[in-house]
Amino acid sequence: MGNFRLTQHLLGTVSVMGLTLGSGAMAQDLQTELTEDLLIETQGDEFLGTVELGQGKREVQIGTAVPLTVINQEEIDDRQAGTIAELIDSVPGVSLVNGSRPEGSGINIRGFGANGTYGTDQKVAIVIDGATTGSEEIYRIGTQLFTDPSLYKSVSVIRGTVGSFEFGSGIVGGVVQFETKDASDFTGGEIGLRFRQTLGYSSNGEGYHSSSIIAWQPMENFEVLLNYTKRDTEAYKDGDGNLVTYSGTEPYSGLAKVKYTFGDAGEHGLTFAYQKTSTDEFDAPYDAFNRVNFGNVNRTTESEVATLKYEYNPVGNDLIDLTVQYSYSDIYIESEPSTPGGFADYLLDGDHDYTIDKLTVKNAMYLQTGAISHDLRFGVEWIQKTRLESQVSPTSGSVAVPGGTDERIALFVVDDIDLGNNWTISPAFRWEDQSIKGASTYAGDSYGNSALMGGISARYEFNSGWAVFASAAYTESLPILDDLSNATYMTQPEKSKTFEVGASYVASDVFTGEDTLQVKANIFVTDLWDVTSYSGINRVESTGAELELTYAMANGLYVDLNAAYGDYESITTAGVRGDWSNAPANSARLTVGKRIGEAWDLSWEQVVAENGNNNYGGYGISNLRATYRPQGGMLEGTDVRFGIENAFDRQYQPNLATVYRPGRNFKVTVSKTF
Repeated sequence: MGNFRLTQHLLGTVSVMGLTLGSGAMAQDLQTELTEDLLIETQGDEFLGTVELGQGKREVQIGTAVPLTVINQEEIDDRQAGTIAELIDSVPGVSLVNGSRPEGSGINIRGFGANGTYGTDQKVAIVIDGATTGSEEIYRIGTQLFTDPSLYKSVSVIRGTVGSFEFGSGIVGGVVQFETKDASDFTGGEIGLRFRQTLGYSSNGEGYHSSSIIAWQPMENFEVLLNYTKRDTEAYKDGDGNLVTYSGTEPYSGLAKVKYTFGDAGEHGLTFAYQKTSTDEFDAPYDAFNRVNFGNVNRTTESEVATLKYEYNPVGNDLIDLTVQYSYSDIYIESEPSTPGGFADYLLDGDHDYTIDKLTVKNAMYLQTGAISHDLRFGVEWIQKTRLESQVSPTSGSVAVPGGTDERIALFVVDDIDLGNNWTISPAFRWEDQSIKGASTYAGDSYGNSALMGGISARYEFNSGWAVFASAAYTESLPILDDLSNATYMTQPEKSKTFEVGASYVASDVFTGEDTLQVKANIFVTDLWDVTSYSGINRVESTGAELELTYAMANGLYVDLNAAYGDYESITTAGVRGDWSNAPANSARLTVGKRIGEAWDLSWEQVVAENGNNNYGGYGISNLRATYRPQGGMLEGTDVRFGIENAFDRQYQPNLATVYRPGRNFKVTVSKTF
């Protein structure tokens, strides 16, 4: 009789792109219990392999007090997202400003990040392989997260400030971390050459995309990956059949990554990664959000991210796990009016060039003192942001994009302390010193600021599978180059504090003898004051709750649920209290699916949202997905994915969007590794 091993990876230490989070002893005991073999009848004597039947599409990160969501490779492929923004809008607390095209989309977390005027407010950090990018307040051009989902194997989202101190200051909304693919993901770590080709089609907008990957591993300790991805999508139609003009996009992306490990036990490692995404627009509105008619432009946008990382982790030495990484990111936008002579030519004819250099040296160590253990991480960072001045008004002489440099030195310490009695306490600190200098119009203007930030979280785990946690965090958003025209703002950091409480629960054999349940809920309260990012606003106060749940049975049936609720208010400089204009609408997302052996994964997803502050109306959207992996014959090793988004062709506009979202859209993707 064949058998399956029902493998459950619910708890334990979670390591996601440099974020290491410990869990208690009871979690480890429960993990051991859940990894016991469950014998399930199969036809014949064939052993079909190890299948993770004990979870839905997304595992709930119950082993940490940090509000963390991880999207793995399977879900990235399953969602068939056309942009990075579309990929992560399924995370509770995450909302989009548009999303179907990179030029006009933006990521908003808990009411911060992108809005209808700027692509970012500096309060959501975007980190790609450790490099900081996408952090400029470019007027009316939208997000600077120009990249493609096909380049990545994992995306993690930290909501709020807790857990952010390794990544930057002033993070109120959260952190979005991306990890690029490796050649060994396709070679399996074995010497050889692999080629993976993905082809996709979407009906609404007649969209096509192709992603080609070459993975070469000439030696066990040396691997090379090359990726080229191209997308071509025409303007889409909304649920009422109306064409949403200028919604087409035609970006291309490339990734090159080389990894080399050396030493007697492979304790040394070098990794170099370079990626580039480019997109062109012709006779398109300057305002990528389609709110204000400044005129049309011909515009080229290029985004580059390069990282060089050295790692040293000697065997048998728990005190050294060293990482030294240099990263460089560059956003270049070249623009010219398609019909010169308009009132805003100085705006339309302005080029943008933004670079961020970052050097990070950090070490992780494990210390044991009696019953208490420390998972300690500390480091130092040097960050320099350089920006070219452009867009000087010929009439007023004002500068829309001030140029200059923003140089910072930061120190951070994070310690996950396991007290040995089911308690885990994690203090974290970050000190950052800034020297900011203007150029051209503001040449000679120089300011210095520094701030000490930090937080602490505590988690207690019961023997029953329940855990409770709480956290408090304080951060400061140091002044930015955009505010060089305001001397007061250049010495007034924005300040924020966040408090959170929550609980999680994990169990097996809940309703039947072969099922599992994971659930995590948290409540947050955030206060942002001394505001300089939003005109006329002095304070933003928010309270909210988030829920993540997954339930799965050994027969392949699973249910995923996540929801977010919030109450957001702003207080003007005149003391008037009102609704916060950048607040997301309350929403929930339910997925019911069934895995049939290893070949099929069928699911239905329902997304519902209330009417938000912008009064675009509530909505309910159904998405259907099917994945087929043939287990034999000529198609063995092929992944075929079908999807119907907005299956009932609803007309809807999310609360933060500036245009209607697409109507019914059929998608199909075929992938195969050779």
